[in-house]
Amino acid sequence: MTSRERMYAALTRQPADRVPIFMWFHPETYVQLSGLLEIGAADVPEAMGNDVRQTWVNNNYAMEGIVHERDGEGHVDDWGIRWVKQFHFNQIALHPLAGQSPEEVLAYHFPEERFQDLLARMRPVVEDRRDFFIGCDVSPCVFEMYWRLRGMEDALVDIAARPELARAMFRRCADFAIRLGEQACERFRLDWYWTGDDIAGQLAMMMSPAHWRSLIKPELARVFATGRDKGLPVAYHCCGALRPIIPDLIETGMTVLNPVQCNCPGMDPLELKREFGKELTFMGGVDTQHLLPHGPAAEVRRATARLIEGMTAGGGGYILAASHTIPPETPEENIFAMYAEAGVTREEIYDRAAALRAHRSRAGADRAG
Repeated sequence: MTSRERMYAALTRQPADRVPIFMWFHPETYVQLSGLLEIGAADVPEAMGNDVRQTWVNNNYAMEGIVHERDGEGHVDDWGIRWVKQFHFNQIALHPLAGQSPEEVLAYHFPEERFQDLLARMRPVVEDRRDFFIGCDVSPCVFEMYWRLRGMEDALVDIAARPELARAMFRRCADFAIRLGEQACERFRLDWYWTGDDIAGQLAMMMSPAHWRSLIKPELARVFATGRDKGLPVAYHCCGALRPIIPDLIETGMTVLNPVQCNCPGMDPLELKREFGKELTFMGGVDTQHLLPHGPAAEVRRATARLIEGMTAGGGGYILAASHTIPPETPEENIFAMYAEAGVTREEIYDRAAALRAHRSRAGADRAG
């Protein structure tokens, strides 16, 4: 099966030749695997058997797509947010709307004049589509975009004390994501529509479910509708303990849930599969806090086999992924053990890496000629 066929089998709950894979790696893990496989870091996902190709067109590019070499280096993005590299990830050092009055917040200008440049990030993805499954990431969509602008404390205070301000800004954040998404759907041949809006922590949601339903759910429903109206599956990313609102997300049009952070209350993957498996495809659930970095390879194999078997019961409905990026302290044996249970052998990975090296070498020779 091709990657597209494999992914569509998962989404329609049909059997496949193997479980599809969409794995994310910590930046240092990319470096380690690129050295091990003797390929560039950008080629690691293909060598490891990822079936999905996608990139960010909204603010997540500023967080994850711009890579700085040293801690302390940073940039100011198109939204006026300042990011600084800390421990391998870009963290927010300045929220442009923090401490501002409601009038100043409402006067904020979203960078709509940058649409062409934001959407251009999809071109390398679609140009290299071959038989891969193609996605476009329009996250963060509502609350997460607002708190990046406003700061977490002010955003939560707005929800509790200034709900009309929060409502107005949530709508504007959603409007921006929707306009980006509409143009992406018109320009590119997409296979799914990727959204995201982190609203939960390790133990509970960041706000009450009632506040979420009142202020955020209607806007997220509009974001989801952009993909649904084009006939696309809608994937939604939210870390943490979001169990109380999963039925609401299904009601609003979510068809794929990621990352299923399995150590959080209410987020046991097999329990979620039993409860919502007829309505959802799940992506994630492999523990990156304890199992992958610290467990023996044999336990990684047993746990991964149990997860895949349970999550694909009845056929499809699951995409193999970790509950977060795979951390750099993960032994390579554990990574290969997880992949082996998905039907991807170490030998297959090394063969793909060799093919990628040969392809890059030929391309370089052609350019030089």
